[in-house]
Amino acid sequence: MRLFKLYILTTILLTTVTACSKQEEQQNAAPQALPVKVSAPIKAVITQWDEYTGRFDATQKVDIRARVSGYLDKVNFKDGQTVKKGDVLFVIDQRPFKIALQSAESQFSLAKKELDRGNDLRKKNSLSQEEVDRRQNEYDTARANLETAKLDLEFTEVKSPIDGVVSRDLVNEGNLINGTATNATLLTNVVSIDPIHFYFDAGERDLLKYIRLSQSNKRESSRNASNPVKVRLQDEEEFVHTGVMDFVDNQIDQNTGTIVGRAVLDNPGGFIVPGLFGRIRLLSELNVEKILIPDEVIGTDQSRKFVFVVNSEGKVDRKFVTLGKLHTKELRVIESGLTQDDSIILNNLMRARPGSPVQAENVDLSSQYSL
Repeated sequence: MRLFKLYILTTILLTTVTACSKQEEQQNAAPQALPVKVSAPIKAVITQWDEYTGRFDATQKVDIRARVSGYLDKVNFKDGQTVKKGDVLFVIDQRPFKIALQSAESQFSLAKKELDRGNDLRKKNSLSQEEVDRRQNEYDTARANLETAKLDLEFTEVKSPIDGVVSRDLVNEGNLINGTATNATLLTNVVSIDPIHFYFDAGERDLLKYIRLSQSNKRESSRNASNPVKVRLQDEEEFVHTGVMDFVDNQIDQNTGTIVGRAVLDNPGGFIVPGLFGRIRLLSELNVEKILIPDEVIGTDQSRKFVFVVNSEGKVDRKFVTLGKLHTKELRVIESGLTQDDSIILNNLMRARPGSPVQAENVDLSSQYSL
């Protein structure tokens, strides 16, 4: 009786183990489908921009130097203030120049009288022509000396040649300054603030692209057209400053393989300071049809980029793609590798494996993102 009961118990255990093994085999043979959300890529007509890093610079920069020598008598500005064209920034001691002007005026007056008298005597044949010519030469010299004395006195007032912001005074009152052409004393400098330039470097490939676009009439060259640009500062998320291209250099730098481009932007109030770094977007192509997908769904296999898709059998497949530029913060342009008919997988990407079945839920990707 005990042997019979043991036999029954053993049979039940074997049956249970066999059933569990069969269940596990069935589960291994037919894995559960992975729930995923899928969508067709976004196909849209967009404007493409190229991005570069660059630096702002003033449209006008002037070093203010002395044009006559003497002692610095006055400084008429506060360091860093805004100045207008023609404002007197420095005054050099005018006394010796006023004396020189008075002397030049006296010499000119005397030379003029001598010349007038000589001309009268010449008409009466009472004076030789050589003497008249000599007096004429003295008159011309005296007039030139008078004009020079007037200029020297005018140059004692050192004025700003442009509107802008002045730096600090590099020479204080009471110092002797040099006004010679070869060694003139630097007094300060002035930079304009509105508008302002933005300089950046573009590579050879980009330059060739722009040339070919121009040749095919898809985009005018920035040498001839004021192509639009957008700029953002380092602490800004959006490209909120707008301007236009106004210069492209005439040759490529052989050391860097780049060419200099320049844009000009309005800068009311002088908010942007020359020397700041920024990021610029330059118009690349206008109204082109492109495929866009979320940047976060793009995977990497060594140096290749791929996207998981659901194939016709309802299983995960992998498609390698060629990436374009980011169109927005979330959407990237796909140059090749995907079509509008593909169903790209949007979630559970870490669990997706090529060949594994999925339970797909279709969503409208275009309604979730703003272009």
